[in-house]
Amino acid sequence: MKTGSRRNSWELISPDLCRERELAAQGLALVAGLDEAGRGAWAGPVVAAAVILPLHQHDIEALLDGVRDSKQLTARQRDILYPRILQVALAVGVGG
Repeated sequence: MKTGSRRNSWELISPDLCRERELAAQGLALVAGLDEAGRGAWAGPVVAAAVILPLHQHDIEALLDGVRDSKQLTARQRDILYPRILQVALAVGVGG
């Protein structure tokens, strides 16, 4: 992929916490990650979530292994990962 090019929507993305840690290093106390799933208001229901993670926790990536964009996960994978996210997160908000 060329530098500066956009990712294709089908491309799997391995998330990391680099941007969140950059923001925390700039003095932000809490940084929320956001995601949404659904077809949009015109085509069906949408669910959105915001999660604040303990960025200082050294094993956070290992604890959240497998967490990806919701569209890259099966319903079963989301069901398995949801309680793990709730257990690790400082705060979670879900709405639909």
